[in-house]
Amino acid sequence: MTLERQHRPATQADVAREVGVSRTLVSFAFRGAAGVSDETKQAIFDAAKRLGYRHNAAAAALASKSRTAVGLYLLDLRNEVFSDVLNGVRLALPQARNRLILSVARSIGGEDQGAVDSLIEARVGIIIAATLLETDERVRELAQTVPVVSVTRRVEGVDSVYPDDRAGARAAVEHLLGLGHTRIAHLAGPPFDGHTVRQETYEQVMRDAGLSPRTVVAGDFTQEAGERAAAELLGGPGRPTAVFTHNDQFALGVREAAYGMGLTVPGDLSLVGYDDSRTARLHGIDLTSVDMHAVELGKIAGGVALERLNNPGAPIADRCVTPRLVVRGSTAPPR
Repeated sequence: MTLERQHRPATQADVAREVGVSRTLVSFAFRGAAGVSDETKQAIFDAAKRLGYRHNAAAAALASKSRTAVGLYLLDLRNEVFSDVLNGVRLALPQARNRLILSVARSIGGEDQGAVDSLIEARVGIIIAATLLETDERVRELAQTVPVVSVTRRVEGVDSVYPDDRAGARAAVEHLLGLGHTRIAHLAGPPFDGHTVRQETYEQVMRDAGLSPRTVVAGDFTQEAGERAAAELLGGPGRPTAVFTHNDQFALGVREAAYGMGLTVPGDLSLVGYDDSRTARLHGIDLTSVDMHAVELGKIAGGVALERLNNPGAPIADRCVTPRLVVRGSTAPPR
């Protein structure tokens, strides 16, 4: 038992790790739901006893009588896109009826599930998730415990509200090609399910233009990761004259690294981001970026969540929003 565990009550996530099963399966066992074998159920109960986990059945029963609260999971509030999604969700929820319970991941490397677990344990009626770094299968499994609306990413079989990333990435790369760039690189995020479309589209557009794609994958989705990855992108011979990044955070990181190397934007390096965050619009940053309409995505997701709460048997929602390339001062023809 770790020191951290000694100072906090055991959770269902602790039990799941102890037994080697999913958090959802533990929830099923304590709720008496179908789909858990007697052997697995006993192993879960035994592990719970060892760890000192106590299932609050009374609180769960009370909450289940009126499960109108909406849970909102956000990957990273430092990224302005997620605060925009939050604002959109707020616009969609009638304050008098639906409480909004917010949970933000402590880590954006994909290993921290505590934020999602806290919403499940709060017995929310539905979770709006922006953005889960889980496999499609795990998201569908989560949706069997509590309905999920996936935002910024399409998951088959789950209510999804997302941008058309193929159209957005194509617009970004074709803009750079139209300016005359041929050495265009892409800074991609880690290859989680649902997060590779921008990279795949960039590589396809480059090949269609008779050019060789060059992709570098960052360690996570932060500005700091973008700055670290920029050393590989911008160092050595054959430096690209333009970079298209998975998000604006990466673009800002590449921009900082470029200036640290004595390069100018857009004189030596054109930059295109993705998100059209508020920072991208600042004077002095002036970042060309793909606007995926994050506030609108949040607003639509809030509406989908209310429909699911009011009509659990409704068909799966699949809402795709067309992004828009916003051209600013960070892109220019190559020297």
